[in-house]
Amino acid sequence: MHGLEAKYAGQIDFAYLDVDDPNTEPFKRELGYRYQPHIFLLDGTGKIIGQWVGMVGEAELDAALQAAIP
Repeated sequence: MHGLEAKYAGQIDFAYLDVDDPNTEPFKRELGYRYQPHIFLLDGTGKIIGQWVGMVGEAELDAALQAAIP
């Protein structure tokens, strides 16, 4: 994930929720978080446009991120 974050720096913002931090509970409920890892791709308005639960390959995430760039 950090490699993709570096690749898309300045184009896509990455945010990480600490699953052990109780302050993230409202965000996890709003997004429908299930278990770690759970990756959400949101558009500029906060709408979920993609999500992956469990392990996912870098190539699949890279393709989704590339497609999300206007």
